[in-house]
Amino acid sequence: MSVGTNSAPEAARSAGDLAELGIDPDDLPDGLVVADEHGHVVCFNAAAQRITAVTAADALGQRLDKALPLEDLEGRRWWQLTDPYGGLAIRVGQPERNLLLPGGREVLVSVRYVRTGPTGPVRRVVVSIRDTEARRRTERSHAELIATVAHELRSPLTSVKGFTATLLAKWSRFTDDQKRLMLETVDADADRVTRLIAELLDISRIDSGRLEVRRQPVDMGAAVGRHIQAYVAAGQPADRFLLRIEQPLPALWADPDKVDQVLSNLIENAVRHGEGTVTIDVTPAASPREGEETGTSVTVSDEGAGIPEDSMNRVFTRFWRGSKRGGTGLGLYIVKGIVEAHGGVITVGRAPGGGAEFRFTLPVSTPAYLT
Repeated sequence: MSVGTNSAPEAARSAGDLAELGIDPDDLPDGLVVADEHGHVVCFNAAAQRITAVTAADALGQRLDKALPLEDLEGRRWWQLTDPYGGLAIRVGQPERNLLLPGGREVLVSVRYVRTGPTGPVRRVVVSIRDTEARRRTERSHAELIATVAHELRSPLTSVKGFTATLLAKWSRFTDDQKRLMLETVDADADRVTRLIAELLDISRIDSGRLEVRRQPVDMGAAVGRHIQAYVAAGQPADRFLLRIEQPLPALWADPDKVDQVLSNLIENAVRHGEGTVTIDVTPAASPREGEETGTSVTVSDEGAGIPEDSMNRVFTRFWRGSKRGGTGLGLYIVKGIVEAHGGVITVGRAPGGGAEFRFTLPVSTPAYLT
């Protein structure tokens, strides 16, 4: 329960004065219900009608507890429990909490008591109502994330535990080659666990807006070249990759580690899920940031089946998978978050060869002291 005092300026900003401020209650995104000093409803906006399924015609003039019969999660009648008109004179309202409408629908409700003075009688009871569906979607998304990561962690950790337990129990029975094979497997699985934890941390920072970008000069053409060389060294044929760089490129300031993360994900997707030649174009482009003229654009395309049209709008969401070839489905979500943290944009479409085409553009972001 919130306790405090109410000043005259705060009272002047009450819902009863919305018309005076030129604000239409129906334009508010949340449900607004206002009761007068006698407890009768004098305002019931469009959002309140949508959320409660009660029309304004039925609510206006009714007593607040009749027009908005709320119960707490234990089934107690909310207005009788809180008694806004007869309770302590120092109360200024009720903090947001989950309450139930008739039929059991859950809503988020907060209440403000507008008084004639710091401890005077209640002049208005202002009720804000919000649908819980958006919060529920967020909670479901978090639950899915935890379940996905837990599932993905179980396999490598089981492998690590199995091989290390076997080696410790039967070390002398294995040849050096067998020991090396098992230790290499443990090492690869440990790397997989590290990548999953890094993905989880990245998502947490993206969702909270705390993803840090440490800008340094980045040679985008050289960065792409390093990724191609790594794939060739790992056994991919060199002629599977085509790198085209349009010069001159603007001087780009970005986070090199995060740019590598974006490139790694996009090129790996093209190699694993696409077919034919993987083409990477690095070109100057119009900056996506207002006030800058130029940026750097990277397009990664393949010659595979591409992404179905009905999936295009879901590519950068959590858990989207383009095929059944494994993965957490979090990579492209993280890529989008990194690009946007740089002030850039990323799009997906169909390549000229029929495959998938991912294109991201970063602003040059030249530091002010160099301009």
